[in-house]
Amino acid sequence: MIQIRAIKQEEVTTARRLIYYVAHEVYKDTRTLDESMAFYDAKGVLEDMDDVQKSYFDDNGTFLVLIDKDRIVGTGAIKKIDAETCELKRLWFLREYRGKGLGHQMMQELLTFARSRGYRRVRLETDPVAQSQALNFYKRLGFYEIPRYSQNQDEIALELIL
Repeated sequence: MIQIRAIKQEEVTTARRLIYYVAHEVYKDTRTLDESMAFYDAKGVLEDMDDVQKSYFDDNGTFLVLIDKDRIVGTGAIKKIDAETCELKRLWFLREYRGKGLGHQMMQELLTFARSRGYRRVRLETDPVAQSQALNFYKRLGFYEIPRYSQNQDEIALELIL
């Protein structure tokens, strides 16, 4: 049975590896997965996952996992930007779980959470080339392009009014 629920502390390492695994596949990284993980860990790419409790739960956010038979197969999170704006983070699913409506279910859970916390806007950043499927998914949900709000030149920013 597939379930969406809050991540447990003891699952963070597994979720982190899943994110790296899916990103490794999406970005067609030529390094081994372990080399890629070490490279991006050194850059602090997933530093928000070093303390999920502090980065998400203690700061009016959440971090959810998609579970299939006790196995993490997807992730998604909401992180506070300011009192009215949150950011969609870490939405990654194993390939075999894409295209089955599970991303939509995860998004509905995350957007419901955001509304319940009083957020008025959800923002996200994505790579329009490597993550073109994700970009189309977000646009189908009603996200629209806005000016970038970070320094990452390879990504575009999107926003959804709740």
